[in-house]
Amino acid sequence: MSAALSDTRDFAAWRLAQQDAVERALERWVPADAPAGLGDAMRYAVLDGGKRLRPLLVLATCEAVGGQAAAALRAACAVELIHAYSLVHDDMPCMDNDVLRRGKPTVHVRFGEAQALLAGDALQALAFELLVPDDGSVSDAMSARLCRLLALSAGADGMAGGQAVDLASVGVALDQPSLEAMHRRKTGALLKASVTMGAATGHTPPQTLALLAEYGACVGLAFQVVDDILDVTADSATLGKTAGKDAAADKPTFVSLMGLAQAQAYADRVLSQAHDALGRCGLAHTSTLHALADWVGRRVS
Repeated sequence: MSAALSDTRDFAAWRLAQQDAVERALERWVPADAPAGLGDAMRYAVLDGGKRLRPLLVLATCEAVGGQAAAALRAACAVELIHAYSLVHDDMPCMDNDVLRRGKPTVHVRFGEAQALLAGDALQALAFELLVPDDGSVSDAMSARLCRLLALSAGADGMAGGQAVDLASVGVALDQPSLEAMHRRKTGALLKASVTMGAATGHTPPQTLALLAEYGACVGLAFQVVDDILDVTADSATLGKTAGKDAAADKPTFVSLMGLAQAQAYADRVLSQAHDALGRCGLAHTSTLHALADWVGRRVS
């Protein structure tokens, strides 16, 4: 067996095992008994769907820095809860008005707009609750650090700010720096935070942390470029969400700016930068992080 094939199989086995661990933890931590059916909407939004890329980045970075596994699992689930809440809200009629997510009706279609709004609110609160357990499994200092990293990535200078720019940019021809700046917030900030939160579960030197953050930022940008490509090349059944919606909504994308071939070449360059940053970070065990970057670039949904 070639080393490359062995690495591919090793990564696939690792990914499936970690996805299962995250799914079981979310099943345990997302409450079914929240009042008035709220728990049903929360669990519908989170469980049994998605690639779990953000949790995988947390867990792989924790492994690379020799971090605390219990804290990393909580951080992984917290990041996924923030991601899930953002999708619930983004899909609502006041924003993207989408009816399909992860191959099933969106939360507001299934449960109504008010319940969807509350489910998103509750998921966001639960994310931070997971980072401050009262059982002593995560130190106060680490909890504070993880909470700050997650809050910064989700707030006005991160995901929420990026979504605001996205909504304001409908019908606007953004140049490349403006488009990149929007997506470094909207999509990239949470993916970058997934890496830095994983690093925060261990004792990571500042120079190493900076290079890991660069890796995470590049993976985040590449993810969005590939997402824009798939929006015009894949169908809704493959994507699990409505295909072609960006063009239909007259939103600026990397494909509309560059064209399909150049957008793919740009994604490849950004992924190469991610690999380069990872290669310079000085950590011995980064093969899983390298594989995750390639997985982002090769994905078909």
